[in-house]
Amino acid sequence: MTAGVNRLRLDGHLHGGVESRITPAGIPIHRFTLAHESSQVEAGMVREARCQIAVVASGETLAPVAGSLQEGDRVVVEGFISRSSFRDESYRIVLHAQAIELLR
Repeated sequence: MTAGVNRLRLDGHLHGGVESRITPAGIPIHRFTLAHESSQVEAGMVREARCQIAVVASGETLAPVAGSLQEGDRVVVEGFISRSSFRDESYRIVLHAQAIELLR
């Protein structure tokens, strides 16, 4: 396994609300769904790209912006993709946010 700076940057709008909690260790966790829509070129053809992905924003740094998000807000999320749980063998993916920018 290699360490690196492989970050994904995805824009979209919040689909639904934000679920917030504090871990027993006192770490704030915010979860929400990001809905993305764009036009992309693939094999010389324009196609519509649409998806929804779960986002997890952990820690004090992201808490102010993540905790204030509301359904429909447009954001850019930058982070990495990993499976949703290391305890579960499923490979459902989530985007672990390292930066969130609210677009006005």
